[in-house]
Amino acid sequence: MAELDLLVVCIVALLASGLTFFSGFGLGTLLLPAFALFMPVEQAIAMTAVVHLLNGIFKLVLLREHIDRAVLLRFGMPALLAALLGAWLLSALGALPALHAYVAFGLRFEILPLKLVIGVLLLVFALIEVVPRLRGLAFDARWLPLGGALSGFFGGLAGMQGALRSAFLARSGLDKEAFIATGAAIACVIDVSRLAIYAGTFLRVFGSLDHRLLAGAVLAAFAGAWAGNRLLRTTTLRGLQRIVAAMLFVFAIGLMVGAL
Repeated sequence: MAELDLLVVCIVALLASGLTFFSGFGLGTLLLPAFALFMPVEQAIAMTAVVHLLNGIFKLVLLREHIDRAVLLRFGMPALLAALLGAWLLSALGALPALHAYVAFGLRFEILPLKLVIGVLLLVFALIEVVPRLRGLAFDARWLPLGGALSGFFGGLAGMQGALRSAFLARSGLDKEAFIATGAAIACVIDVSRLAIYAGTFLRVFGSLDHRLLAGAVLAAFAGAWAGNRLLRTTTLRGLQRIVAAMLFVFAIGLMVGAL
């Protein structure tokens, strides 16, 4: 059984890190259920947070020279502040009641207002890639702070910072390396801030974490990111935008039907 949990988590971490290297989001969403199969949810969340942060730092090491510092500051800082505000507002107000709940495949799903709104927004960004007239759409640099604030705020409210961040950055005129590197830098800043907020909970459960499983997941995620970086050399900007659009579409549908 011990070997099985390590194998499952490492395979998921490897594939998730490789698949999400280009999109800039989705690693935590794919990895959390794998951890939750073998431990309490609170521990699974802590393990996922550590892997997510360390994997982001590893991506920065691989692509550090491609970080667009102007975008990092103009988009990342408003995103960070707004994400913290959104997370605080969510904790202060509490979760809004579900619009609808249903059972499928023996599981109960809830359609939540905020996630439905974000799902529609992500779907719009995804559709931009399939509408010929809209493919050339790009955000002027002056809109970067607003884009960062909106993605951070709604992401903080619904826990979907990565998808919204990638949706905006994919249309901000960055080349493929700068898109991935700058997105990873912003993600690391937000991850550190979130870990600081949840430090009490994290420190309480850290001693009970399966460090063997954690180390295996981190190394597997590193391997996935390394493989993604190798493939990046053969990927065009247009191909990268299509990958992001596909991931946005999947996440949008998942949010809208209550699966995420």
